[in-house]
Amino acid sequence: MQKIVVALGGNALQSGNGPATAEAQLEVVKKTCEHIAEISGRGYELAVVHGNGPQVGRILLASETAKDVTPAMPFDVCGAMSQGYIGYHLQQALKFALKERNRNVPVVTLATQVVVDRDDPGFKNPTKPIGPFYSEGEAKAMVEEKGYAVKEDAGRGWRRVVASPIPKKIVEIDSVRKLWESTIVITCGGGGIPVIENEDGSLEGVAAVIDKDFAAELLAEEVGADALMILTEVEKVAVNFNKPNQEDIAHMTYAEAEKHCEDGQFAPGSMLPKVQAAMKFVKANPDKKAIITSLDKAVDALEGKTGTVITFA
Repeated sequence: MQKIVVALGGNALQSGNGPATAEAQLEVVKKTCEHIAEISGRGYELAVVHGNGPQVGRILLASETAKDVTPAMPFDVCGAMSQGYIGYHLQQALKFALKERNRNVPVVTLATQVVVDRDDPGFKNPTKPIGPFYSEGEAKAMVEEKGYAVKEDAGRGWRRVVASPIPKKIVEIDSVRKLWESTIVITCGGGGIPVIENEDGSLEGVAAVIDKDFAAELLAEEVGADALMILTEVEKVAVNFNKPNQEDIAHMTYAEAEKHCEDGQFAPGSMLPKVQAAMKFVKANPDKKAIITSLDKAVDALEGKTGTVITFA
């Protein structure tokens, strides 16, 4: 039985056109879980990793807005909160979708800490988008008023950005391994709660968002997955994206992907980390593959009918 780590993009949790409410998110998640349940129904063992960019941004915004009433929560705590409520929605919806397919498979959300290097260069160059989109004027006002770092996000608008350090170790990995054969585990939510290790062995939360694609890649390595599947908004990775000469890619070798990255073909904070995570996985596992595709094409991509497959050679 093949082992798959599935990384869910933001579109799998929230509609770009709908309201940013918990109720609206649950409706989107229900549709998402139909696809995940179908993967499970095809006999794959899997774990699920999800992003949290919009959600953790809203949790932080709500906390900061209410600071005169109740103390604002640190960023790492906001990340933990996002793991809880997104995981709750996913496990509720996925359990039902599995039941509809007569699959009695337990689903559990694991609050997951991920160790990062306190000297990671990401802390000096924030790149990870969080929260809602803003106009350029709104974004510049936030920089002046609150000192936030902001960047334009792939032509879609401006967003606040925070540090995105590289994940080094999944603290709860032994628990994931023990649960693997019997349970679908939702883990490393939002890339994991970022923590650093102190000299005495204690862990300390830090203000950052680990890219969920890199966290999923690390998880895939740690559990010996046969494939890393990164689900996003597009069916295939493309070069010259959104240009008249756009070219969709069905297969990339590590070397070809590296060349496209060097040529600036993939947007930072968007497709670039997905491709880089895929490259990291196949470099560490030359006999395995990574797949990037859209949520609704996930099953077809696993069967080799669509998506972009990345292999080492």
